[in-house]
Amino acid sequence: MSNHSIHHVTAVTAKIAENLSFYTQTLGLRLVKKSVNQDDVSAYHLFYADKVGTPGTDMTFFDWPNIGGHTPGSADISLTTFRVPGSSLDWWEQRLEVAGTGPLRELDEFETDRILFTDPEGQRLELMDDTGLPELAQPWEATVPAEFAIRGIVGVDVVSARPEITRGVVTQLLGYQPVGPSGNAFETRDAKTYGRIQIHEPDGRRIARLGAGGVHHVAVRVDNDDELLAMQKEIEAVGFKTSGFVDRFYFHSLYFREPGGILFELATDGPGFASDESAETLGSKLALPPFLEEQRASIEANLKPLPAL
Repeated sequence: MSNHSIHHVTAVTAKIAENLSFYTQTLGLRLVKKSVNQDDVSAYHLFYADKVGTPGTDMTFFDWPNIGGHTPGSADISLTTFRVPGSSLDWWEQRLEVAGTGPLRELDEFETDRILFTDPEGQRLELMDDTGLPELAQPWEATVPAEFAIRGIVGVDVVSARPEITRGVVTQLLGYQPVGPSGNAFETRDAKTYGRIQIHEPDGRRIARLGAGGVHHVAVRVDNDDELLAMQKEIEAVGFKTSGFVDRFYFHSLYFREPGGILFELATDGPGFASDESAETLGSKLALPPFLEEQRASIEANLKPLPAL
């Protein structure tokens, strides 16, 4: 069984060219897959990750140019935390200051050094000292030197409309354990991976409205299809509806929205992003799963070209 650490986080952008520049040039992630939203093929779906697209290193974006800005509230994934070497935080603080991201350096409740900042559309992000955590990523060195490079996603913060139920989902279904003095944090770890989810009380009655700068869903890892189907039975047995098995070609998935309003995805580690591109050429062309190939001409005609990297 997997420990259900983070597989990827999927967010929304209305400015795909600026988004591409920020995540590849400022943050130094690799564009490992340039594809389309399989449920809305008029929109790009870009995947930023480490050198080889290791599960647990992906931040992905839907390109919806006509959507408004994100309105925070309850039922919201409010923060995504990346991991970096602790020795790199001084370097990152200076880099993010120059980039105009409004970095805030502080210690979190675990006395861990971190930098809070936002992307150009207000997406709330964090870089955290990952000293002592298992090695995960293969750093991408094209923009940021390996000794400073982002090494994956630690986890997310969520604002739940029904925090007690969300805590139950995270602990009983996903197997996370409470940790830390606040009672908000939950973690999962083994010798190879680590994940953290922090669950916060809402500060009012307003439900979040998804928009640019907001997160659509968070995906957690499962090892294979057998585990995915076993988890489907567990989730449905407690009364939650699921999407059923979904073949995304690069991984297999299942989605469910729990009563606190958070959309979770379960995603397998494979087949992986090298299924239709070599490791050397990841992200260099528009990649479509086989079931969309016959629509390639019309899909490409409706997409605006992206700037060259």
